[in-house]
Amino acid sequence: MLITNLLHFTENHRFCVYRDFALSGLDYRMLSAIYQPMIGAFAIGVFQTLYHQVDGDRTGYSELEQQRKLFLALELEPGERGRRMLAEQTSRLEAVGLLQTNRKYSPAADDYMYEYVLVQPLSPQEFFKNQHLVMLLHDKVGKYAVLALREQFYAPAPQEWKDPSLQSEDLSMPFYELFRLDARSIDYELEQALQETAPTRETERKIDVTTRAFHYSEIIQRFPHATSRNRPFVENLRNKPDQMFEINKIARKFNLSLRETCRLLDEDGMFSEDGELMTDMLQYKASLYYRQDKEREQERERLFYKIAGLTKAGSHTADAPEEKPVEMQYYLEVPPMFAGQCNQHQYNLIMRNEPYTKVLERFFPKGAVPKPVADIFEKIDVNYGMPDEVINVLIHHLHVYKESSWTKSYIDTVASNMLAKGVSTYEQAVAYIREQTKKRSKLQEKGERALTPLSGKSRGGRQQKPKIAIIADNPAQKPVSKEKLAEIRKLAREIDGNPT
Repeated sequence: MLITNLLHFTENHRFCVYRDFALSGLDYRMLSAIYQPMIGAFAIGVFQTLYHQVDGDRTGYSELEQQRKLFLALELEPGERGRRMLAEQTSRLEAVGLLQTNRKYSPAADDYMYEYVLVQPLSPQEFFKNQHLVMLLHDKVGKYAVLALREQFYAPAPQEWKDPSLQSEDLSMPFYELFRLDARSIDYELEQALQETAPTRETERKIDVTTRAFHYSEIIQRFPHATSRNRPFVENLRNKPDQMFEINKIARKFNLSLRETCRLLDEDGMFSEDGELMTDMLQYKASLYYRQDKEREQERERLFYKIAGLTKAGSHTADAPEEKPVEMQYYLEVPPMFAGQCNQHQYNLIMRNEPYTKVLERFFPKGAVPKPVADIFEKIDVNYGMPDEVINVLIHHLHVYKESSWTKSYIDTVASNMLAKGVSTYEQAVAYIREQTKKRSKLQEKGERALTPLSGKSRGGRQQKPKIAIIADNPAQKPVSKEKLAEIRKLAREIDGNPT
């Protein structure tokens, strides 16, 4: 809880609690076994005290009462020491995601009120996917205790369920297979009544009904206070809904988390000297975050692909699928480097049925594929999900038509274009490559015609370029006589004013 003045947080201030869940047996076990070692028993006691302010069989808001009730329930002495203790424990709950505290100002009473919003504990699956929470638990109890706790929350599957030969079939009954709703009888009064009696909290916290938006209170609570130069500008966002809308639009566009949004707003250049949000700069930095996250996600996916042993190059021949034939109209020409090794039929069967890793090795001496080339094709296979037979046609195209363009950027461009065109089979890939080759040939022919020098008249009947006379450096046919040369010299002296 970010409280700078304890006089604004006393036992005399009023509070209410909001929750939209009920604790289950698993939730109680998560609180005692996982959350309590991280934040302490007293903080868990504060959570449960706040939880029971709302009846156990209901959700929503508690009554508006003085915080003196909390102080007495928690045996906190009224005064500065008790206030600091309560603020510290609520801060622990907020840091691990179990609580959100909002402060509301009442102009009528000229005082503050506090809203404690409880959040349901994470399930074991969600908790152990959260890296910073797992690291905190590791720091508190150690590595082996974390592993032991994780095992305690999972019931193992029966031994028979681990048989890889088992075949699963979904027998679940869909809703509309069993029930038929009368669409003709729509009760508009019921719909209106449900909308009017809906919890007010759901409507007042939304900026855009199509997405979960970040609100000013969420941003300011997680924003650095003393160390940030942008803190005053961020505080002004509470009076600028248009800028909050832009922030949420950019955050949704680039899939930013609340933590990443706060970090971007804290960077230099995000606000002008007048405190206006620099939308272009925020969008530029957000796009960098997005690309970096995508690259890291793809790297993790490829690493998992390798660790799990799912590479197609390592598949056993016994498990290999049935060989697919190739129609003659989609035959690719055999490159000169494979002349004498296989005929056209064999070459196309290889391109249609072999994994791309094996085909790629055939096109490089001794199978030594450069790492940048191997990396980009691994990205196309794992992250893009392009079939092997399509990748093999791409490799053929690169070797035959683009021998000098085995660059990551060019390969990625061609692969992206093929995916955008919906190329997913061997036949479609061959047709796409042939079409692109024809287009490239036509462009080259046009370029060669444009560079050919024109002579005579053009197709329109007009002379394209005027003929310009060229001065030839040839000697005169008759030499100048001595008498003529003397007259020229005399005339020159007269012009210079020297008749002698």
